[in-house]
Amino acid sequence: MILTRILALLLALSSFSMLSIPTAQAQNFSLAPLPYPHDALAPVIDERTMQIHHGKHHQAYVDNLNRAIAASPALAGQSLEALLAQVSKAGDAVRNNGGGHWNHTFFWESMTRPGQGGAPSAALLAAINRDFGSLDQFKTAFRTAGLGRFGSGWSWLIVTPEGKLKVISTANQDNPLMDVVAERGTPLLGNDVWEHAYYLQYQNRRADYLDAWWQVLDWSVVSRRHAAAVK
Repeated sequence: MILTRILALLLALSSFSMLSIPTAQAQNFSLAPLPYPHDALAPVIDERTMQIHHGKHHQAYVDNLNRAIAASPALAGQSLEALLAQVSKAGDAVRNNGGGHWNHTFFWESMTRPGQGGAPSAALLAAINRDFGSLDQFKTAFRTAGLGRFGSGWSWLIVTPEGKLKVISTANQDNPLMDVVAERGTPLLGNDVWEHAYYLQYQNRRADYLDAWWQVLDWSVVSRRHAAAVK
């Protein structure tokens, strides 16, 4: 009788443990495939860089973001945009890795094969001319922001809350959606100036990378984002 009771107690404790301790980490976010082959952006961005950048760096951001959310169950179930909008309350792990996930997804979707990116829509070009003077002057401002970012970060074109276009730069994996950045807005395009984005091909020549990058920018995507942002 005593042995039977002990076995029953052990079984109950085992069942409780299985219920109370997750057997696997919840996967809130996942890494989507690139929208083109790894070599599609060559010779502007080489195939090996794309393989490492997407498959290693971006995957690490996704994995670490999921770990951070598993450690803070109150964050589970929220969209990435919702997390970033109040990232000051979510902690550095979500800020760094959530930003890394969002920024890179946005970056991949902003590019296409060299020479196939088209031109800004009439509405976007008019806004660029209004707020920068010309397309060339906008490109100069964007290049300056990328070169002026000391260390790692991003340069962005955003629509401000007032409906104007503006070029800004953020450090590390911060972006204009976050409540921790000085200037918030709706991103239209962003370029990654972390060294892992270009070092295999351009080494320390960030300026050359920034100049070449326009060849793979998909203006049709940027134009659609602009239309949605000012709607």
